Amino acid sequence: MAKLSFQKLDHAKNTIGDPIEVSYNPKELTFGQTANYADINIPGLDAPILQFVRGSAETLALELFFDSTDNGTGVDSESVTELVDSFYQLVKISGNLHTPPIVRVLWGTDLPGLRNDQSVRPIPAFDCIVVTCNRKYTLFNPNGVPLRAVVNLALREYRSVEEQLEALNLQSSDHTRLHTVQAGENLPLIAYQAYGKASYWRVIADANNISNTRALTSGAVLSLPPIV
Repeated sequence: MAKLSFQKLDHAKNTIGDPIEVSYNPKELTFGQTANYADINIPGLDAPILQFVRGSAETLALELFFDSTDNGTGVDSESVTELVDSFYQLVKISGNLHTPPIVRVLWGTDLPGLRNDQSVRPIPAFDCIVVTCNRKYTLFNPNGVPLRAVVNLALREYRSVEEQLEALNLQSSDHTRLHTVQAGENLPLIAYQAYGKASYWRVIADANNISNTRALTSGAVLSLPPIV
């Protein structure tokens, strides 16, 4: 059975030490992703236009279980403290890095998450920082040695600018595009959607020889030239 592991990385994503493997794989992985939009008010419209502002780092939450009672719970039983502390160190400042380490989460070859429209399959690793490490000890031997613990981790995706641009594979906008006019659209609205500025409506009008900017025909195809 493949074990969930955590590999510490430096800022250049070189590995630091050996990976930390869990004793028991978690039952659940909870991924989260949001997108941030701003309301853009355009006169004459009933509702604001939603303008995409930026994405956000994907998050991963999971619960880990630790148990050292295989050989009993007596005074000579083994503590889980050392193994639990190895995960706690992922959220602590590393002396050489001056920050907590980057962590690469691995579990087999098909770890969910980090999928985008250019991906043919999920990326089989989750590079992240550990935002939260909550530790709860639930069983002790007669000498107070912790024998069982539950650790809840909150992780946040970490990718460099270069990695994000490569994953997005953004298409160039320096070429002429076509737009089919929809019912209720006007040139300022189309300009805003195409260029991010409603004031560029004149560029569209000039490119399509439109003299009456208020008389757009639904279904008409407009040429949207690049902004030089």
